[in-house]
Amino acid sequence: MPDEVSAGTRRLPVYMLLDCSGSMSGDAIEAVRMGLKSLRADLQNDPQALETVWLSVITFDSSAKQVVPLTEIGAFQEPQINATGTTCLGAALKLLMTCLDTEVRKTTPTQKGDWKPLVFIMTDGEPTDDWEKAADELKKKKIGNIIACAAGAAANDQKLKRITEVVIKMKDASSGTLGAFMKWVSASVTVTSTNVANKGDGPVNLPPLPVDQGIQIVP
Repeated sequence: MPDEVSAGTRRLPVYMLLDCSGSMSGDAIEAVRMGLKSLRADLQNDPQALETVWLSVITFDSSAKQVVPLTEIGAFQEPQINATGTTCLGAALKLLMTCLDTEVRKTTPTQKGDWKPLVFIMTDGEPTDDWEKAADELKKKKIGNIIACAAGAAANDQKLKRITEVVIKMKDASSGTLGAFMKWVSASVTVTSTNVANKGDGPVNLPPLPVDQGIQIVP
């Protein structure tokens, strides 16, 4: 938590918002579980990430829950997640804003705050709750760098554009495609942690997408 961090520490907060609705059951949710395990291993093996990255996981189905509060990557343990229920994206966005307000340290006259948060949102379906107001509020806040991922044909990438300009489309939610996406997330966090250490806050230069796996940017 912010008040437990030494005053000289500038963290790179990373938030993962993961769709755990019933349509993600089977191979898809298992791929997400394995992806989180791989993400932890990759970041814990990178000295710069180990020094700066703090990671949180928010899941959403018929409700939203922060299953892992913002935790330094060296102490991060991937949560047990299951696929059930509907797709309450709005609840997840509201919870994200609450977590950002309470966990991310702001700059004050006497200390530097955390780096801009890096947020990844992954969903495989249409939102089932009132999500538009939360999406507009989040976009207006400009809290950091948000990347949304529409996994498969049932996910509406144009709705995700209401949250962020950076939207990625995956051809499907198969274990191979989801695995490739999670590896790209890991590379993105690693690159960002190096960039902020060398250049400070600014636009994030993300690594190339694995287009051979059917993952592309939405124009």
